[in-house]
Amino acid sequence: MTPTLTHVALHVRDLAACVAFYCEYCGLTPVHDRDDGKGGQVVWLAEPGRETEFILVILAGGPGRDQGEGDYSHFGFALDSRAAVDAIAEKARAGGCLLWPPREEPFPVGYYCGLTDPDGNAVEFSYGQPLGPGAKEAGTAP
Repeated sequence: MTPTLTHVALHVRDLAACVAFYCEYCGLTPVHDRDDGKGGQVVWLAEPGRETEFILVILAGGPGRDQGEGDYSHFGFALDSRAAVDAIAEKARAGGCLLWPPREEPFPVGYYCGLTDPDGNAVEFSYGQPLGPGAKEAGTAP
């Protein structure tokens, strides 16, 4: 049997703020919300239409993340145009969460920007990478 990646789980300090961020900036929607049986809350988020494929699980009660300079750990979201990267970067700048302004790097990185979620995790938005929406349009799809 080949394993299938189904979810990533994050323990966060401020569950409500993180859920709001991933809904507002990433277009995810809550698909499950429950008490964890230990006084905490668990929220599952998914892209609309992909609720049974991949879930981001947000759990209350985490320590937060202090992502150091040079640490490029991040979540990556593909967008369908350079203009969409610019728009999310501008929205993040106005919202005080822009981490990396838009920039271009050689294939396979492409055009991207980075945001910081309320817990300190980096979130990248890109166009022109060989994965996701925009890959065919950018001529990078496998």
